[in-house]
Amino acid sequence: MAAALAGPGLVILSGPPGCGRTRLLQRLAGASKRPVHAGGGLSMLSGTPALALERATRARMPADDLPLLAEAVYSRTRGGLLIIDDLQWCDAATLAVLPILAQRLPIAAAVRTPNRLPVEAFERLRGAAHVIDVPALTDAEAKAIVAEAAPALPAHRVAALCERAGRNPLALAALARGAEDGSSGAYMDGSAPSEPAAAAAAAIADLPRAGRTALAALGLLGRPAHPSLLGDGAAILTEAGLAHTDGPHLRPASPWMAEIAAGLLAPQARTAMHARLAEATGGVEAARHAQAAGLDAAALALALAAAEGATPSTEAEALLLAASLDSVHATRAARAAIGAGRPRAALAALEHTRGAEAALARTWALLSIGDSPSASIALIEAEPCAERDQLLLLTTPSAQKAAVTAQLRSVWGERIDHPGLAAALAGDDPAALEAAEVLARAAGDTTTASWCAWTRVIALADAARLAEAETAAREAALRAGAAGAYSWQTRFLAAAAWCLVLSGTGLDNVIATAQNLADHTLPAVADTLVVAAIALAEADTGALGAARARLARLSDPPAALSGLVAWLEHETAWLDGQPGPEAPDHTAGLVGGLAHITGRWIAYDTGTEPIPSTDAWPSPVQATLAAWDLARDEAFAEAAGAWDGLAAREQVRCLLALAAHSADPKDAIAALEAAEQVAEDHGLRVLAGRARRSLRRHDVRRDRRSARGGGGLTDRETEVLRHVAAGHPSRRIAEILGITAETVETHIRSGMRKLGAKTRTEAAVLLDGAGGER
Repeated sequence: MAAALAGPGLVILSGPPGCGRTRLLQRLAGASKRPVHAGGGLSMLSGTPALALERATRARMPADDLPLLAEAVYSRTRGGLLIIDDLQWCDAATLAVLPILAQRLPIAAAVRTPNRLPVEAFERLRGAAHVIDVPALTDAEAKAIVAEAAPALPAHRVAALCERAGRNPLALAALARGAEDGSSGAYMDGSAPSEPAAAAAAAIADLPRAGRTALAALGLLGRPAHPSLLGDGAAILTEAGLAHTDGPHLRPASPWMAEIAAGLLAPQARTAMHARLAEATGGVEAARHAQAAGLDAAALALALAAAEGATPSTEAEALLLAASLDSVHATRAARAAIGAGRPRAALAALEHTRGAEAALARTWALLSIGDSPSASIALIEAEPCAERDQLLLLTTPSAQKAAVTAQLRSVWGERIDHPGLAAALAGDDPAALEAAEVLARAAGDTTTASWCAWTRVIALADAARLAEAETAAREAALRAGAAGAYSWQTRFLAAAAWCLVLSGTGLDNVIATAQNLADHTLPAVADTLVVAAIALAEADTGALGAARARLARLSDPPAALSGLVAWLEHETAWLDGQPGPEAPDHTAGLVGGLAHITGRWIAYDTGTEPIPSTDAWPSPVQATLAAWDLARDEAFAEAAGAWDGLAAREQVRCLLALAAHSADPKDAIAALEAAEQVAEDHGLRVLAGRARRSLRRHDVRRDRRSARGGGGLTDRETEVLRHVAAGHPSRRIAEILGITAETVETHIRSGMRKLGAKTRTEAAVLLDGAGGER
C-alpha cells in the first residue's frame, strides 16, 4: 500500500464493519514521511458538502464547484498524504473530487462494505482507484492485537478470545480489555459468538452502564460529541479505548461499535435517549431526535424554528421534516425543496396534497426534472394568476408559444409587475432574459431567476453563440451552487459541457469533466446533457462504439431534449459510416439546424434526396444549408468562415463539402488539408480521417504511424499512453476509446516495450518527454 502511494494515486481500503480499515489508515499515517491530512465522513452529516475534506484540511471548502474544490484541497495538502476515512458517509462532491485529486496527490481512503453509496458513483470511484480488500487477520495478528490490549492474559485465554471474536480487530480489542480483569469469564465458556457484531455486543455489555449509555449516545448522534453531553460515560469510554478525543469532542473508536451499542438499547431506553438528545442538540438535528422520540409536536416546532433564516438547503431539510409531521406545511416545504434544487423531494412532499397552491409547486417540480408534459397537466388545478400564466408559458411547446404569448400580452398589457411572468414573456431574447433575471433576484424569486438564466443559456446556444452560452452557464452554476441549488447547478454545468463539445473545444478534457459531473446523482435534464456531451465527444474522437452504447441509455429523454438525442443518434451513425434514412426531427434552434446539416451529408453519401428546410436558422446554419442548395464551392467557403471560432466540427464539415464540390483539384486539396488541420487541432479524429481518405483520392498520402520497432509508437499506442498520463485506469480508457480493457493493456505493454519503460507510468512520462512520439 505504501508503494502504491509513493506518487499521486488513490488507494481504497474496503471491508466490513470492524475489519480494521481505520487501524490500517492510522498505521499508514504514522509511517508516512509526508505531512498527513486526515479526515472522514460522519453518518449524521453525510449530506454536508465536502465535510470530510474540510475535516482533513481544517478549512471551509467550495463544494459547489468541483475544479475549484480540487484546487482548494490541493493547495492545502500539496506535498502531503490525504487520508479520508468512512467514504460510505461522504457526500457526492467528496466522492467526485477524489479521482481528480488523485492525479496530483497520494490519497488513502477507506470504505465500509456493504454501504448505501449510489452504485454508479461507487463503481466510478472504484474504477479510478487501487482497491484493497482488507484481509482477515491471521492467528498471529489476532493474538498480537489481544496482547496489545490485554498483555496479562494467559495464552489459552488469548486463543479462546481470538476464536470467539471472529478475528475482528475492534471486537478483539474490546473483548480483550474486558477480559483482562477477569470480568468476562462469564462469557468465556465456549459458546461465544463468532460474528463480529455479536462479539461487539458482548464487549459492550461488559461496560458499566454509564459507558454503555455514552457509547449508545454516540451511535444515535452519528458524530463526535462534547464529553459534557456523554456524562460520566465519557471517561469510561476513553479509558476503555472505545472513544478518542477529537479536538474538544469525543469520537468513538469505531462508529460500528457505537451503532451496535445504540441497537442494544431497549425501545423505551432508546426513546428516552432521543428525547434527551433533542434537548441537548439544536436545529434540524434536534428536530429529528424529537421525532424519533415520538415527540411530534416538539419536533414540528423545532423544525419550523430551524427553517427560519437558514440556508436554502437547511430550510428545505427542516420544512420537509415539518411536512412529514403535518401536511399543512407540504406546499411550503415543496417550494423550499425546489429552491434548494430537490424537485423529487418536493414531489414526495406533495404526494397527498391537492389545491391550487400545491398545483403551482408541483408544476415547478415537474418542470425542474424535465417532465414538461406532466407539468402541463399538473397546472390544470391551479387558479388563474400571474404565476400560473408564467408556468403556462414555460410548459407550452415551442410551436405554440408565440400564440400563447400574444394571448397573455392582450390580457396583462405591456406593464407587468410580476417578475416571473415578465421573464416568461421575454421569450428567448438573451438581453431581456438577463434583465428579467436581475429583477427576479431582487424580488427574492430565486426559482424564476434560475429559469431566466436557463432560458438565456438555451437562447444563446440556439443562436449558435456557444462561447457566450458556456460562459453564462458557468456563471449561473456558481450562483446556483452558492444558493445550495444542486439541481440547477448540475443542469448549468451540464449545459456548459454540452456547449464546449459542440464548439469542439478540448474534447478529451470535456470527457473527463463530464465524467466527474456524472459521478453525481443528476436530475433528468442534466443527466441527458451530460450523457449527450460525452457521447458526442467520444464519437468525434473515434470512440464510436462507446458513444452508441452510451446513447442507448437515453431511451426516454426529457421531452425538451428529445430532438437533441435524435440528432445525436443520426450524427453518430453518420460518423460511424452507417447513416440511416430517417428524416431529422422538427427541432428549432441550433440543434435542429445541425440535424438538417447531417441530413444533407447523409443524402450526399447515400445518393438520396435531401429533406428541404424552410425554417429560419442561426446565420451559420443558414449559410451552410444555402451552400448545399447552391452546391458551389465559394458558398461552402463562406459557410466555413461563418463557423470559424464557433464550432470547429461544422467548420471542418464545410471544408470537406467545399472540396467535394470544387472543380479544381488544387482547391480541393487545399480545402482538405485545411479541414485535416482544424480537425487534428481540435481532436476531431473521425473527421480528420475522412479528410485524409479524401486526400488519398487526390494521391496525397499521410503515413500516420511511426515506424514500428526502434521505439516508434502507433497512433493508438500514443493515444492510450496519453490517457495513462492523464491518470485514467484501463477500464476508463477502454470506455473512452470503445475497445476492451484487454486491448488497452496490450497497447500499454507494447508502448512500454518500445519506450524501454518498466511501468505504465514511466511509459507515459517518457511519451511526454518525447513530445508524444507522433
